[in-house]
Amino acid sequence: MQTQALKGSLRRAEVKKNVAAIHVSGKLTLLQRKLSNVLLLNAYDTLISQTKHQIDARTLCLMIGYNSNDMETLRAALRGLAETVAEWDMLDEKGKQEWGVSSLLSYAKLKSGVCEYAYSPALAEKLHDPKVFALINLNIQKRFTSGHGLALYENCYRFVRTGSTGWWPIEVFRRLMGVEDSAYYESFKHLNAKIIKPAVDEVNRTSNIEITPEFQKQGRAVTELRFLIRENKQLAMFDIDDGDAVRASETYKRLIGLGVSDRLARQWIQEHGEEAVTQKLTFVSGQKNVKSPVGYLRAALEGGFEVAAPAPQIPPSTEALEAARKRAEAQARKDAEEDARFAARDERKRRFVVVEAAVMQRNPTQRDADKRLFMGRLTNDLDREDFRRNGWASALNAAAIFDFWEEMTPGLFDTAG
Repeated sequence: MQTQALKGSLRRAEVKKNVAAIHVSGKLTLLQRKLSNVLLLNAYDTLISQTKHQIDARTLCLMIGYNSNDMETLRAALRGLAETVAEWDMLDEKGKQEWGVSSLLSYAKLKSGVCEYAYSPALAEKLHDPKVFALINLNIQKRFTSGHGLALYENCYRFVRTGSTGWWPIEVFRRLMGVEDSAYYESFKHLNAKIIKPAVDEVNRTSNIEITPEFQKQGRAVTELRFLIRENKQLAMFDIDDGDAVRASETYKRLIGLGVSDRLARQWIQEHGEEAVTQKLTFVSGQKNVKSPVGYLRAALEGGFEVAAPAPQIPPSTEALEAARKRAEAQARKDAEEDARFAARDERKRRFVVVEAAVMQRNPTQRDADKRLFMGRLTNDLDREDFRRNGWASALNAAAIFDFWEEMTPGLFDTAG
């Protein structure tokens, strides 16, 4: 099964999400939330005119940053979207209150390497409403490692022009984060320590905005909160101005033809320079049996693959042929090492997804006990601090986290693919 080139709306780097739709998926896992955004992006241009939509399954995995053949995890994520209820409560064009409810997906199926899915007509109409929407940057969403962080980003970014979300009752915020049914998070102390602070930290480290929480109290109890918002200048690469000159270049056209999104193509040209991108494009185009040219090109650019200069056009001597053979062997070894490195990276990503799913199946009391038990195993202050900040997504403690959950549930990572 080959990855199809991205077409139509998939070439955008951003997806429009209606205000109402943003408020309905608080309980989604990180993988499901990313999946929801990509499916909406893929369907957006034909949301109203078509009743069902399709996308290549491998392309779908690539766009959510989940480069894996693990279709069972993808099936589980799609099942979660179909089982999640969307609810909106808003004013219509005549100023009348409108309430509605729908599943996020009316159905989804995987067949012959293609994902087919549909939205209910009522929800499709809301998702396509151009009057009130947020722009969710898919390049940014790939950087998030927690569902709460991405949920907070989505709910804050649409207010970037006004500079503040406005005041949200605490009950509304818990619903946006998907923890309204948890007695544990009825305590503001727990909500602040486990949800608000980590999510704010991830948004500020990861995205193109910086947010600051403010709280209102009645007596000693916090009853409302809001987030002040400003642009993160350090990540301005994600807000590249449209440039006719860049789009007119042959390098840009080759990137688009390969299936790279408009925004990502401009970002790569800006970051690496047109000459370097052209050189890596030529290198990738000459490789055989590459299942994902876009992913391989990303690796070549961001991983720094070396591209050998073309050999001079002279009759090769025996020494030159031997040198060329050695270079080819060296390049093959390097490619194998890079493939192994990226395979290991993908496996680590997959295991973090499995850990997240395992954590979500535990109740709040069990989760707290799990964290205390794991923390007790850490002997290094740096390891403990990284775990306090990032929880089960702590990259510094990845090996220890995987060992811990393998002990908790033997075969956990095997049964997940």
